[in-house]
Amino acid sequence: MYRQEQQLARLGLPLSRQTLANWMIYGAEKWLSHLVERMRVHLLRQDVLYADETTLQVLREPGKAPQTQSYMWLYRTGRMGPPIVLFDYKQTRGGEHPRDYLQGFHGYLHVDGYAGYHKVANTTLVGCWAHARRKFDEALKVLPSTEERKGTVAQQGLQYCNQLFVVERDIKEKTTEERYAIRKERSKPILDAYLVWLCQQRARTLPKSAVGQAIAYSLNQWEKLTSFLEDGRLEMDNNRSERSIKPFVIGRKNWLFANSPRGAKASAIIYSLLETAKENQLNPFQYLNYLFEQIPQLSDVTKGEELDRFLPWSTSLPDVCRITKS
Repeated sequence: MYRQEQQLARLGLPLSRQTLANWMIYGAEKWLSHLVERMRVHLLRQDVLYADETTLQVLREPGKAPQTQSYMWLYRTGRMGPPIVLFDYKQTRGGEHPRDYLQGFHGYLHVDGYAGYHKVANTTLVGCWAHARRKFDEALKVLPSTEERKGTVAQQGLQYCNQLFVVERDIKEKTTEERYAIRKERSKPILDAYLVWLCQQRARTLPKSAVGQAIAYSLNQWEKLTSFLEDGRLEMDNNRSERSIKPFVIGRKNWLFANSPRGAKASAIIYSLLETAKENQLNPFQYLNYLFEQIPQLSDVTKGEELDRFLPWSTSLPDVCRITKS
């Protein structure tokens, strides 16, 4: 908004950042929030979801110092169902936030190693092998030279993870049933051997060393890490949600903080709508134009069924909202 304020001033339009911020908050609260809440209804109907969280600084939170970190939570759909990406601002990282946001959801939830997700009821947590692999990769990088890395415990652990990812690359385009069957045939033996290896190495490795922590991570997360075998719709990692939260993380490097909780909530609403629009191959600018033209004309903006035709995956949207492919 600082940049927009300067650009508008050069065009002879002296609009303050406060005015621009108030416009965004008003539009998010009065109109876009109803769409995002409807998107959440559709999200909770899915069988497979993904979750992640990242830090956010909000300057004027009641009872908190400006330097205190708050959090932006992300929830999204996977391979099945409409692409939905939702952000939710909260003041803490407490597990009660995903528990409350996902109330009514029953199914599989892809997560990282954060224990707070255990509070989400009626779900099977699916762990992230990208995190498990990264631990061994980091342990390998602290070794002094390439020659000394060969045959080390860190390299062996990395190799087990790599074997699993090779299987995933081979089955990427397979059907759900084929993915399930191939994993049972190829991934399960790798996992069995890896578990035996982990138990052997734990007794021989310093627990506070980098490789010791990598071993402990896989063992502590074992139930979640092996959940992907249960259903061919599941994935081995949580990269889908990490990719979706990245635009927010990159944006944060520019705007740095939110001034107030209302502003942070408005940001969550706007990010939810625009990132979901992008996932559905919409032109965000044209889509917003269409929404602000049409939604104020509705007799009751809180009626879910009326809002469905405006959702980013709706086939009722005009062609002008869609990205044209040359």
